[in-house]
Amino acid sequence: MLDERNDQVSPPRLMEGSIFDLGLASTLGDLSLYEFQMSRSCLGTVLAQVFERYPLVPGVILVEDSPSENSQFLGMISRRQLLEFLIRPHAMKLFLQQPLHILYSYARTSPLILSEDTPIVSAAQQALRRLPEFRGDPILVEIDPQSSSSASLPYRLLDVHELYLANWQIRGIETQVRYERMQTQIIQIEKMASLGRLVDGVAHEILDPVGFIWGNLSHLSNYSESLIELISAYEAHFSRMPLEIQELKEEIEFEYIKQDIPQIVKSIQAGAERLKVLATSLQNFCYIDEVHPKPADIHTNLESILLLLKSRISTEIRVIKNYDHIPPVSCYIGQLNQVFMNILINAIDALISQAYSQEWARKYRGNKSQNLEPKPTIEITTEVRSPKTKLSSERTPQRWVSIRIADNGPGMSLDEQQKIIESFSTEKRIKKETSLAQSYQIVTAKHGGQFLMQSEPGLGTEFEILLPLV
Repeated sequence: MLDERNDQVSPPRLMEGSIFDLGLASTLGDLSLYEFQMSRSCLGTVLAQVFERYPLVPGVILVEDSPSENSQFLGMISRRQLLEFLIRPHAMKLFLQQPLHILYSYARTSPLILSEDTPIVSAAQQALRRLPEFRGDPILVEIDPQSSSSASLPYRLLDVHELYLANWQIRGIETQVRYERMQTQIIQIEKMASLGRLVDGVAHEILDPVGFIWGNLSHLSNYSESLIELISAYEAHFSRMPLEIQELKEEIEFEYIKQDIPQIVKSIQAGAERLKVLATSLQNFCYIDEVHPKPADIHTNLESILLLLKSRISTEIRVIKNYDHIPPVSCYIGQLNQVFMNILINAIDALISQAYSQEWARKYRGNKSQNLEPKPTIEITTEVRSPKTKLSSERTPQRWVSIRIADNGPGMSLDEQQKIIESFSTEKRIKKETSLAQSYQIVTAKHGGQFLMQSEPGLGTEFEILLPLV
């Protein structure tokens, strides 16, 4: 039975949580917390009896006055501290028969106080950083007073063993997620490698006949010129041509053929050259990265990607290239090509969507301001620079290669930008692997660079890729 003086002591109240619905983003507020406080003037026997009746309560919160709305926080006494003091000589007289503030004056320690919004993983790390003798003590969780129906102090007790158990469970979930993500990445890499080998083979098969055509075009041009010279020589030496030959020349339009053959040869040469460049661009884009990065010409790869996207870049879209002199960049160029492709496709889609909206407005709303609308433009700028640090305006001594891809499309709202930025986090990227999130991962994690974005509604969007120069 509790002491007769404990009639004002409220029994411990458990605010139950659940360790079965925990995730990577779970916080201390999702765990089971105890609400239990006593006045500093209560006797130690009362606390001992409460601990005996409620063996799972990890400690007690001490207040200056009696537990009420005006209570002032004093500190905490854990179950471990009480038991350690009770095994001392004459402990019954020194502590159990005295007010709790006597015991607290001997056992005074600074408890670990964390907000209820603290992630479980972070809280477990802070709890383990305590001194070994205090790692078993409970943690004080500070809750939002508005979310609590109680008028007492905004502190709750968390059994540290439940915290460690929850952290162990989350670590298991995190390990499983990482394993599944790694498996997905391996499958994706294998698919991309197989596709790259397939496209590379197709490009190689295209280049073979292109080589045959290109190699024979020079002979065809020389032969046609020689035959025309031969016919001209015959015409010069024979002043009177037979009637049948004259009729045949008129029938086949010999004069036109003589002038058109060089043009045909030039057209075939231009077509073969274009096909050769296209096949080479396919090979560059589907380059299979090796274990270690290699130097690559960023401009050449940008040109290859623009050539592959030429069918999507309509005549209405203007591409401006501001290429500066940049050295070869040590990188995984196959993966960077995918980043450039993702950003350019996003820019093209935004400009095409804006063009359709403007066309619809002109057609159905009678909007006549076509001449005032800027021409859809994609601007690519490259340079070598030293970016400013986040903490000061001083520039870092390290040099970076900057690749900026901007468009004058509709831009993005703050909510859209926030969603994209959130997708860069590990947790969001696990749920949905978007093209921009994949690009962020390649630039930052794979190359140690920076992936920056800025956008303003109505003024367009700009992505900047910063790659370090080793």
